[in-house]
Amino acid sequence: MISMNERTRQPNGTCAGFVNMELFLHYSLIPSLFIILVLSFLQRREHCRNRGDTSYLLGNYFGIIIPLDFVGTFSNRWSYGIAFGATANKVMFLFSEGYQSLQVPQWAQAFVLLVGGIEVGLSHFPFFACLSSEFRLVSSILGFSYSLIWFAVTILHITQCPHGQFLGRYETVMFYWPSLLCLCFLLGRFLHMFIKSLRVHLGWELPTEEKPFLEIHQAEHIKQLLRKPPLQERKKSWFQTRIYEWDPCFQFPSRMIGTTVLAFICLYLFIVMEFAVFVYVRDKLDVFESKLESYIASVNQTGTLTPVILQVKDMIHISKGVWVVTILPASLTCVSYLFHILACYRKHMKKLWAGNKHFLPLKFHNPSSSGSVVAIARYSGWQIAYILWGYFIVHVMQSLCGVVITYSLVLPIVRNQGLEVLRGLGVGILTISIVLGLMILQVWIAASFFLQPKMDTADKQKPLALSNRKAFHNFNYFLFFYNVLLGLGACLSRLLISCILGTWLIARIDRTIMQNGYEGADMGFSAWVGMLYVDHYHTNPVLVSFCHILITGHRERKLQQAIRYGYLNRSAGPRISARSRTRWLLLQTLINNPRLVMLRKSKLGHGSQEFTQILLTCSES
Repeated sequence: MISMNERTRQPNGTCAGFVNMELFLHYSLIPSLFIILVLSFLQRREHCRNRGDTSYLLGNYFGIIIPLDFVGTFSNRWSYGIAFGATANKVMFLFSEGYQSLQVPQWAQAFVLLVGGIEVGLSHFPFFACLSSEFRLVSSILGFSYSLIWFAVTILHITQCPHGQFLGRYETVMFYWPSLLCLCFLLGRFLHMFIKSLRVHLGWELPTEEKPFLEIHQAEHIKQLLRKPPLQERKKSWFQTRIYEWDPCFQFPSRMIGTTVLAFICLYLFIVMEFAVFVYVRDKLDVFESKLESYIASVNQTGTLTPVILQVKDMIHISKGVWVVTILPASLTCVSYLFHILACYRKHMKKLWAGNKHFLPLKFHNPSSSGSVVAIARYSGWQIAYILWGYFIVHVMQSLCGVVITYSLVLPIVRNQGLEVLRGLGVGILTISIVLGLMILQVWIAASFFLQPKMDTADKQKPLALSNRKAFHNFNYFLFFYNVLLGLGACLSRLLISCILGTWLIARIDRTIMQNGYEGADMGFSAWVGMLYVDHYHTNPVLVSFCHILITGHRERKLQQAIRYGYLNRSAGPRISARSRTRWLLLQTLINNPRLVMLRKSKLGHGSQEFTQILLTCSES
């Protein structure tokens, strides 16, 4: 007989709408490339190429557009973060290695995933390019249209197949509502950009200023450095002391905000996928348990395998319950890691700004420049992968601990064996207490009898100078054999603690879990350090402020010169064009330096060749 869960999920497995999201991902490249070409045509190149280059026919059009400045962008941070969130479903699609559009051998799967990553990035490129484009009116129209297409197709896909095969009712909604929310935000953002740019275009509103070279929070940081420190620090609240303290002189770059938002959404989707797999496995285990119960009923509970079968049933029941219960603490652990990584980023950046590198291992004090540049590209993707795998590993570890606690404490108490559990627990605690007491006793004896007295009453501890040497040697000899046995337990505890800490901190990319001297083998920590150094060298407020002063002074000097030359031109007579003035100076230079004529490019126009021939004739005469 089919169970209720199977009845609700069975028709959903046959749902096949005419909207295929994977196929739509391929077709979305067409409007994406169109938007990229339009924005590239509008983008002007700063340096025009020479006439000898074939691309000179394009003029100064078709400049390179960037989706996002991964180093120094502090404006529109949440817009970029939400744009990253809109890609969460496709990122999880790649994470689960679901991109199988190309049939290649097993050894070439890495190239397939590379192609899939490029395709996903290209399909979502217009979101970021339209947000960062200088042509706000055109980019807002294109971005709104492209976001509306994705929103409409996603809604159509959900309405066709709202239910799923694993979670049953509204499974598709559970997977796609974060992306829908992000797309709604982008629609509102592009609509706001369109209205604001239209008002500027019609003259109803003044245009916004260009992106400042020196951000406001960086200037405030410099002002704070130049102020005298207060004589008495202000009292901090409990939230500021224990959890987080807001710093108005520091802002996280768009890369960190986008990585955090995408990690949150991907973690949610990963938990939903994990729960869907758990539901599938649970149904299979329920069928297996029903077969075990039918076997026990057939032998009237007198078979030789009955005790083993009962233990297997208990194991299955306990494992299912523990796995569901530990979902919440495992997810909260990874969520706390995301906030803690942001706090560590701010703390580490401030230490680097102050010239303090002591928090880093010695071999990371001077990392390679190429490795640091690559770390910027690696960090965001690796951080998300570390969080997802870290959640799964922490969940497995917590489930194992829950099974051990259930078998050792809960299950005996349920079966009226609480006294035996308390007796065994008391014996274990007493044994560990005696071992720890003997270790502490050794330290007390060494401090009391085998060290010379303090040289000064203000000293915190006795000097490292032996006293009562004969008694000390006998003390070492008789405790030698006991410490061999004690070392066995210490070695096992060291292994156990290392495993627990390693699995518990696997999602923490901001700190290494390797031993001292082997930190270079931790690729995640290497990416973290390289990313810190790139941000330190390119967004250091002192350095940016110094460059801002130089640029401002250079602009002021050019403005003063322009004002002075403009006054002279107005007083002398008619204005001379810059092109004519440049050609006159070129003629004067070539007449005074005839050898430069031979060094000029030969691929010139007919008039330029006659001009060169005249100069050669003049120089020979």
